[in-house]
Amino acid sequence: MSKKAADRFDPKAFLATVSRGRTVAEHRKNGVIFRQTMPADAVFYVMRGRVKMVVTSKQGKEAVVGIMGAGEFFGEGCLIGQPLRLATAKALVDCEVMRVDKTEMMRVLHEEPAFGELFMRHLLTRNSRVEEDLVDQLFNSSEKRLARTLLLLANFGKEGGPQPITTKISQETLAEIIGTTRPRVSHFMNKFRKLGFIEYNGHLQVHSSLLSVLLQD
Repeated sequence: MSKKAADRFDPKAFLATVSRGRTVAEHRKNGVIFRQTMPADAVFYVMRGRVKMVVTSKQGKEAVVGIMGAGEFFGEGCLIGQPLRLATAKALVDCEVMRVDKTEMMRVLHEEPAFGELFMRHLLTRNSRVEEDLVDQLFNSSEKRLARTLLLLANFGKEGGPQPITTKISQETLAEIIGTTRPRVSHFMNKFRKLGFIEYNGHLQVHSSLLSVLLQD
């Protein structure tokens, strides 16, 4: 492929169009995109909505281990030889997701530097988030974990953030994410609202002042 042709490659256009090895599907809220232990044979990209990753233990206990929003990949474990899915991917809300076959994903990563750069940024960001999540679970209280989760859902720290959380996320789901009970989440949400850190106006608005919870000793 010539350099001129490579320069014309648009990663966003690639991830917005159906073609060889790429299909798009709409999933209703709570719809399963793939299940834990299914063959891992494709990478997925969130075009619209949010997707949650849920791990189920042999005893049937479930835990939410990640939430992906628009512009994020998931299921990339297949690229390093992962034979089976380690988690179940479910639509947190109605969403639109692109499926890219493993073969097509490998091809475009090898042939298109612009796409490789985009995907590498995703991996580095995801790795950093996983490390932060681990520290959060090990050392922070459930109140601080909830505050951090709300800030992340509101895109705090990203361009244009924080933004209103228009996705309706139940307190049960928030409890699963931070590893506590729904009554505890309800207690902290009411506390944050009374302190002016968050407000409800048809959607959940998270204010930057919520950062003060993370800075407390």
